[in-house]
Amino acid sequence: MDPAWRQRGRGRGQGRGQITANPSTARPPGAVGSEVRGASELKVSSQSRFEEIRKTDQAAAQRLATETHSSSSEDEDDVSEDGGKRGQILQSALSPYSSHTGDADIRLLEKTRHYLHEVCQSGGVTCLICIASVRRTQAVWSCVACYCIFHITCIQKWAKDSIFLVSSVTDEDFGKKDHPWPCPKCRYEYSPHQTPTRYYCYCGKEAEPAPDPWLLPHSCGQVCEREFKPSCGHRCLLLCHPGPCPPCPKMVSVSCLCGKSSRVPRRCSAKAWSCAQICRRTLPCRIHTCANTCHAGDCAPCPRVSLQMCACDRQRTERPCASPEWHCDQVCGRPLSCGNHTCERVCHTGVCGECPRAGNRSCSCGKTKSVLPCTVDVPTCGDTCGKKLDCGLHTCSMRCHRGACETCRQEVEKTCRCGRYSKLLPCHKEYLCESKCNKTRACSRHQCKRKCCPGSCPPCDMSCTRMLGCRNHKCPSVCHQGSCYPCPEMVEVRCDCGSTVISVPCGREKSTRPPRCKQLCRKPALCHHSSQEQHRCHSGPCPLCKQPCQRPLAGCVHLCPAPCHDQVLVKVTDRALLAGPWEQPSTPAFVRTALPCPSCMEPIPTACLGEHEVSPVPCHTRGPFSCGRSCGRTLACGNHSCSLECHHVTAVPNSDKTKASQECEQCEEGCLKPRPVGCTHPCALPCHHGNCPPCRLMVRQRCHCKISSLYIECVKFTSVDEQGKQLLSSCQNQCPKQLGCGHRCKLLCHPDECDQSCSQRVKLKCPCKRIKKEFPCSRVRSEMDLVVCDETCRELQKKHAEACAAEERAALEEEMRKQQAELEAFEKRQKGRRKKNRKVTEVETEEGVWHRYKLRLLMPICGILLAVAAFCLLQLTNQETDSERTSAAS
Repeated sequence: MDPAWRQRGRGRGQGRGQITANPSTARPPGAVGSEVRGASELKVSSQSRFEEIRKTDQAAAQRLATETHSSSSEDEDDVSEDGGKRGQILQSALSPYSSHTGDADIRLLEKTRHYLHEVCQSGGVTCLICIASVRRTQAVWSCVACYCIFHITCIQKWAKDSIFLVSSVTDEDFGKKDHPWPCPKCRYEYSPHQTPTRYYCYCGKEAEPAPDPWLLPHSCGQVCEREFKPSCGHRCLLLCHPGPCPPCPKMVSVSCLCGKSSRVPRRCSAKAWSCAQICRRTLPCRIHTCANTCHAGDCAPCPRVSLQMCACDRQRTERPCASPEWHCDQVCGRPLSCGNHTCERVCHTGVCGECPRAGNRSCSCGKTKSVLPCTVDVPTCGDTCGKKLDCGLHTCSMRCHRGACETCRQEVEKTCRCGRYSKLLPCHKEYLCESKCNKTRACSRHQCKRKCCPGSCPPCDMSCTRMLGCRNHKCPSVCHQGSCYPCPEMVEVRCDCGSTVISVPCGREKSTRPPRCKQLCRKPALCHHSSQEQHRCHSGPCPLCKQPCQRPLAGCVHLCPAPCHDQVLVKVTDRALLAGPWEQPSTPAFVRTALPCPSCMEPIPTACLGEHEVSPVPCHTRGPFSCGRSCGRTLACGNHSCSLECHHVTAVPNSDKTKASQECEQCEEGCLKPRPVGCTHPCALPCHHGNCPPCRLMVRQRCHCKISSLYIECVKFTSVDEQGKQLLSSCQNQCPKQLGCGHRCKLLCHPDECDQSCSQRVKLKCPCKRIKKEFPCSRVRSEMDLVVCDETCRELQKKHAEACAAEERAALEEEMRKQQAELEAFEKRQKGRRKKNRKVTEVETEEGVWHRYKLRLLMPICGILLAVAAFCLLQLTNQETDSERTSAAS
């Protein structure tokens, strides 16, 4: 069956059905031929559809993994926007009920509004059994008494566990009785056959209602039509909704409670109304009238006091008119009809009655009856009493007697309560052994420990004290088996200012967002402003102040026009490095801090330093400034102008502003007049009048020998002739050039080539180096064989040759002797071999190393000594020759 709003055509079902219809069913005319498509196109379309679904699922899973608050809908909607829309819808739906409604009906209407708001709000409905949010796609069950919503699987398990725990308290009735199970919240009891087995909507008309985004969660969309409580004959007109039905909105014509006023139209739920007139009906005391205003039902008891007699008319006292009948504490005492006894009843009305001792009476044991006067007591019959004693097993063995029978003293064998031991005891005594029961009680946590337990252990009397699912309270019930009842406490979650309050189950206050409050934020401003911008009450820090700063700026008279900067988020740069992902940062990444006011940017007209122009300048940089142009004032030389950038100029009274001041630059242009012939230097003076001064710069000039650098004044060098220039270019040192013979030129530093006629004295020796003579270098170069050997030189050469031959012969003879000695030694070794039968051992003495190699060692040593002696001799000869040449040259 379609919902009522769809039947009346006010919903979006038709449009939505068209939107969600399969696109493949909408075929344009002539599209029959296009139905045949390739397998590849179908494969590509299905693959793309699969990728879209996969991406959607991944996004939903990521959102569920990262969200901090639970949700009762498929997706978390924008709270700020949807909350306002839902509030407007609820306000428009329940606004007709608010007029002509009493206080009690307003409370019921607010309760209905609260349940509707919880169902519409994201994460508003919580299952008290599992402490989890109830989603719109999950099967639920709601209590008929408190209207609390639970998961149907949770309530089924709850009912089953509750019945099992009640049945398992005693072994006798386990599983034999139909024990009720309570609602987890209000403890309203349900019978076992009322355990929910199917998922129904709120009004119970539709089973397994399909989730519809245009309807309330778990609603069928039809008109509720439940009877109002208390019953008035009308039915609820809202669509299927959670919670109690609102007050009956029907308009009826009714009179006031006392019936004195005329009928007026009223809401059926508030049809009982008072006209505010005095009731004036006679009260039950029949003396006074009702002084209350118009009211319903019987009048209240009379509140006044009057003198009233008791029931026996003996005492009179002041008592409330509402209770005229009262009894005093005196015994009646009037004589009875027998004339022998008096009435023993306390103050009463009417006749006292017959004497209680008149008529047939029996003896104490009841076996004999007799008729006696009321003044005579009935005697005992003398028979055995025979009444059942208190034990219920034996009878009294005494004779008929007055009063109660004595206790049974007959000894019997009694078994203890637990059945383990037996003993002879008087019948009136109970036998209890000392053994303690070791069974576990119904809580399955503690032992019985009762002496002589009969087996049916009593329920555990200790407190449960287990932590409930809310993690805030402990179970106050007696120790029990299974899960504890959910925490019945409701916790208030307030907005930041405390004006708006919502109640949530205990344990959900941490994951529940504070309610949206319509009041203005009352937090004091964190900045220097006296009041902050008006905004709604919220949780967390207030938004940044956007008012102008308006603080006086330093150094000027203007106010800061920038937005308030007392609480600006600044990133922390000196945060400590974390050891790993398991370590939490100790300092926040951003901190709120006050920033200084920016520089004043108010434009102020200011003239430049050189008074070239007037331009607007920011206030913080106010004062004379440089416009960037050239100064342009005429310098002192009169030929050039100041090329400096616009600068400060000291004002001189009665002076020409076009002339340069002391702050302008000095003329640094070089002199442009022609220089003397040969002078390549510019004039050292700046731009000046008259002739240039003589050039006193030093000219660097190489001497003729190209070794020394000479520095000569430019004016001296350019003012002399060519011969003077050659003289100035001479360093006056000996010429370092070498002549063809190898000797140095004897002339002073001079231009051109040196004279090759050398007069240096040179020493010459004969071929044997014995004769030495000195000659001029030019003669030695021009003549040959100036020094030859004489007869003495020849004789010395001959003797030297003979000495060399004698040495060679001696060396040869020494070599021959050595070879002969080695040969003889070898022959001795050959002759001195041992034979087998010789007993005498001959000891052969070997020569030492020095004797064996002395000739080989002495010959090189002698050669080295001779070479050293010859070298020394030659050195001496050369020194003598050099000394002779030096003396000859001098």
